[in-house]
Amino acid sequence: MRAVIVEEPGGPESLVVADVPTPEPGPGEVVVEIAAAGVNRADLLQRQGHYPPPPGTTEVLGLECSGVVAAVGEGVADLTEGDEVCALLSGGGYAERVAVPAGQVVPIPDGLSLLEAAAVPETFATVWSNVFQVAGLREGETLLVHGGGSGIGTTAIQLAKAFGATVITTVGSPAKAEVVRGLGADVVVDHREEDFVEACREHGGADVVLDIIGAKYLPRNVKALARRGRLVVIGLQGGVKGELDLAAVLQKQATVTATSLRFRPAEEKAAIMAELAERVWPLVAAGRVRPLVHEVVPLARVADAHRTLEASTHVGKVVLDVRA
Repeated sequence: MRAVIVEEPGGPESLVVADVPTPEPGPGEVVVEIAAAGVNRADLLQRQGHYPPPPGTTEVLGLECSGVVAAVGEGVADLTEGDEVCALLSGGGYAERVAVPAGQVVPIPDGLSLLEAAAVPETFATVWSNVFQVAGLREGETLLVHGGGSGIGTTAIQLAKAFGATVITTVGSPAKAEVVRGLGADVVVDHREEDFVEACREHGGADVVLDIIGAKYLPRNVKALARRGRLVVIGLQGGVKGELDLAAVLQKQATVTATSLRFRPAEEKAAIMAELAERVWPLVAAGRVRPLVHEVVPLARVADAHRTLEASTHVGKVVLDVRA
């Protein structure tokens, strides 16, 4: 089958569409015939050699996909061949087929095409697990989300608004500001010209901060927190080492957490996907929350998809059409 591999770590040109063995389902697994795969920044890091997959995971890139169940392994009772599904993966999405634990596979939300559904699992699972499960965002609280125009940002804005929160977000262009306002963001801060800390203070501080930047924003994120605020770091675009003012954390009785979805046990991922299907899919079906697909790129042009993410000109998600 066709799959994208990295022959040598490097730039987008190091991505190669190659012929690799077709997977078979193990006990508790299904094989998905992939229609489309979402592209994530973690894929760029893996391509560069900075984010190796968990032990025992395929080297094929891709953390999410949509498609049709093609084969069912022993012990799987709630999925059958022919089901249209989307899946949260540890790897293997940039391919024609992937084997995945059945708990990480759920029906696509009503109203979404297979192409749209490929933009859902990784981003929605990341936001749900961190903003709502880890940080416990509640109705009436304030969320600060950095990178409002990203796949994470556009998802977090919509979900937070759907559950009754106020949303402050940072963006890097007027075009992205317009989009996130349309998604419901209450306060939009152009990080090139404005101070997000001051914007948060004007609203009583952020109860939850979802941060994709890391070290560069650490001191200011703590300043932006409300009393008993929760900072969750999920990305390191701004570096891996920063100085944490423990006195400020103590004074605010704040919590600082860093998490990674990819390395969580399969049981945890299954629980996240089950909650999404139960609590978020109805919002998608009702049109209250939607994945934003910036561009659909054929698998053979996977390098162009990575270049788009690196340029940060996209709003929402870039999706690979595996069938094209």
